This record gives sequence, C-alpha cells and structure tokens, in this order.
Amino acid sequence: MAQATLSNRNARVGAIALLISVAMLGMGYAAVPLYRLFCQVTGFAGTTQRASDADAATAARLARSAGAPTISVRFDANVERGMPWDFKPKQVTDTVQIGQRDMAVFSARNNSGHAITGTATFNVEPEQAGAYFNKIQCFCFTEQTLQAGQEVDMPVLYYIDPKALDDPNMKDVEQITLSYTFHEAKEPAS
Repeated sequence: MAQATLSNRNARVGAIALLISVAMLGMGYAAVPLYRLFCQVTGFAGTTQRASDADAATAARLARSAGAPTISVRFDANVERGMPWDFKPKQVTDTVQIGQRDMAVFSARNNSGHAITGTATFNVEPEQAGAYFNKIQCFCFTEQTLQAGQEVDMPVLYYIDPKALDDPNMKDVEQITLSYTFHEAKEPAS
C-alpha cells in the first residue's frame, strides 16, 4: 500500500516537472515575438510606433487646436560592417511641429557588383520619445533590394504624437534622433 502511494506521488511530481519544462520551452520560443510586441505597443527601448493616415490626421487636428510647439528631429544612418552600401539622410536635421506629418528622405546606394537585399533596424533617442514617434510609411517596414550600382531615395512619413506634450518625461526633450542601420538580409523574402 505504501509502495503504491509513493509510486503515485513520484509519477505526479514527474508529470508536474515535465509540464513545467514544456511550458518553459514554449515561453522561450515566445519570448522574442512577445518582447517585440511589448516594445511596439509601449515604445520601450526607443521602438517607434506604426500609424495610419487617419491617426496622423487626428494628431494634426489635436496639434492645431493646442498650438503645438516645434521640436528638432535628427536623422542618423548606418550600415553594418562589411555591407557595401552607402546610406545617408538627405537632410540631417529638421524642425517639425508636434502633431504635423513630415517626411524624411534617406539615400542608399549599392556599391557592389551584385544585387543585395537589406533590412533596416531603427531606434529613437531619447528612449522615452519612442512611444510618441509614429511612422506612417517607412522603408524599414519591408526588405529593400538594390541592384548592382543602384541608388534609391527612401522616404519616411512620420509625426510626433501631441500626447508627448502631456508626458513629464518629455518636458526637457529638445531633439529626437531617428537612427537606422541597414543589415544584409540573411534570407531575402521571395
């Protein structure tokens, strides 16, 4: 009798340990997409927001009614080491009214003798500005393929959400930096 009870307890402990192991493995696989989603929703770590034209129109109305101030936006462009592209902003800084749509244009040139597909990662500094930096259209949303010697202009349509004016952490922010780094796509989308 005591032997059967001990076997049942051991089986139960083993089953619980197995369930915990499977749950931890599942959370390990889910961690990256969940973290990415968290950053996109909250702007954590300088992650910018995606917005629609309707969102931008609403922000513009709010900004006009509030008499929103201007803010300086600096553009930074980089390529990963060994990637044979030139990549730079057409204009290094711009002064924009908070809530108003604006466009920045970046130039990219493939200096190699073959087509290269790149993908851009981005960040906003200071970190707290990421929650208010909204991109409507951006080359960073998709992979970019440049043929040998090809040069292209890549626009970013964006606005700064007027809600930034109500955030005490944004009170002393005079300039926001939007930074991109192009990486060669490991397996270009077909």
